[in-house]
Amino acid sequence: MRKSLLSGCLLAVFAALVVGLGQLLGLDLQHVALLGAALGGILGLVPHQHGWGKVGGFAVGFVVAWLGFALRAAVLPDAASGRAVAAFLVILLCVVASVASRGRLPLWSSLVGVVAIVAAYEESYTNSPSDFLADSPAAATTVLLAAAMGYLAIAILGESLSATTEHRSIARPAPQYAETTRHSTTEQGDANLDRILAGENT
Repeated sequence: MRKSLLSGCLLAVFAALVVGLGQLLGLDLQHVALLGAALGGILGLVPHQHGWGKVGGFAVGFVVAWLGFALRAAVLPDAASGRAVAAFLVILLCVVASVASRGRLPLWSSLVGVVAIVAAYEESYTNSPSDFLADSPAAATTVLLAAAMGYLAIAILGESLSATTEHRSIARPAPQYAETTRHSTTEQGDANLDRILAGENT
């Protein structure tokens, strides 16, 4: 519970910082601040044996989905059939990457990467497919920055502070253990003394 509270508060602070950072740098981050921070938080919160693997999986899904937009803009028809083919290829490539890496690049993190670019850019692409080369880099950059901030809040700051809190919690029971051991030794000594006074062999 304490870890969730700490991580959630850090994530909320970083989500607000993303908006402020975007205003400072002149980037349109306010529309993707919550999206990116939440996805980065998910990436940091979900455990995985290889820490680099889930980040790599996110990158794979993000790039593959971006290439899916490129394929739609350059080759596929702007219709339901084109979108269906792009969606099929994007998911298939994510699955292939996960299988080829033997799970080191988890499928779930690749899908989080897909969600990041699709949620940030799909509306802009629908409004103007011909502006793919001009609009997609800005959308990709902003959502990646927001996701990086969310991941930073959870995976680095949240974990280090949680580890400190847990270390303190573990360290506190030591005096109680020593107290219990001392009481047990004292009680055993009293029992031996009682047997001696009663004439029993020890």
